[in-house]
Amino acid sequence: MKAFEKNSQRAATTLNDPRWIAVQTHDASADGTFYYSVRTTGVYCRPSCGARPARPENVAFHATAAEAEHAGFRPCKRCRPDQPSLGEQHAMLVTAACRLIESAETLPTLEQLAKPSGLSPFHFHRVFKAVTGLTPKQYAQAQRARRVRRELDRSDSVTTAIFDAGYNASSRFYETADRVLGMTPSSYRAGGIDHDIRFAIGECSLGAILVAQSVRGVCAILLGDDPDALARDLQDRFPKANLIGGDHAFEQLVAQVVGFVEAPAIGFDLPLDVRGTAFQQRVWQALREIPPGATASYSEVATRIGSPRAVRAVAQACAANALAVAIPCHRVVRSDGGLSGYRWGVERKRALLEREAS
Repeated sequence: MKAFEKNSQRAATTLNDPRWIAVQTHDASADGTFYYSVRTTGVYCRPSCGARPARPENVAFHATAAEAEHAGFRPCKRCRPDQPSLGEQHAMLVTAACRLIESAETLPTLEQLAKPSGLSPFHFHRVFKAVTGLTPKQYAQAQRARRVRRELDRSDSVTTAIFDAGYNASSRFYETADRVLGMTPSSYRAGGIDHDIRFAIGECSLGAILVAQSVRGVCAILLGDDPDALARDLQDRFPKANLIGGDHAFEQLVAQVVGFVEAPAIGFDLPLDVRGTAFQQRVWQALREIPPGATASYSEVATRIGSPRAVRAVAQACAANALAVAIPCHRVVRSDGGLSGYRWGVERKRALLEREAS
């Protein structure tokens, strides 16, 4: 009876540990965060190991491979936890390719990028997208956009900045300038000067709310406890823009936004001015496709955008969202259904999900 009770206690300890879910689901995103050992076989494994799951009473968790080996366990010959995982190997290959793209004057061909990895161009393309969430071409475009922002900040002329950023012709840059910068190059270079943004601060059931609108659409919906902090946040985003307090007509727009925050199921049909990287835009679009009352995990969102390994990048894109509720990052939860961090506070996230479920 004592052995039975001891096994029951061990099983309960394992079942109550959130890491057990990762082991059962062979969660590759958990690789490197912990290891587990199996008492009956004497081996330790990665969470993603494809071996048949052990009985919970025989499982123990370890923070590092060294800790598991110190406890007397040997590495599994199937998942080889004492060596870099396939994901880590791919990450190193993609990192090297990213450095090559960043330092090159012109975009290297896919064959040139794939050659050091030993992978075929097609396989390398898939690995690159899985790790970064972008194709090599999209990554190069994002780097060039970042470069042109930097050059606009320090160059004496817009034309010089465009060519220094790697554009072969200014016409090619101007074709995408509005999408890349959110305004004309000269206006961006001046810090958004002469770029009108109307805003107003109100109250809703979640606290203070700031709504801002550019000529393209609603560009910010910020939530918080301190109205002044929300205003400073907007000023930091557009340091030289013309920030104009909303008039009576604008107050009606704010009322529409507040009404949507109070009842998200009514839908949001106002035009949005969404600014972000290519990857962030893909994540945010995926979030807008999650219906009210439903949730998705970070890994599910990563899979939906075709980048199943970019879970952390998805979380970062959610954190960068400046359009609360309109881009519903509150509908993204942990894989176990628990609430994780939210830019405007976990309690607001919980409140939004509760009202959507009712």
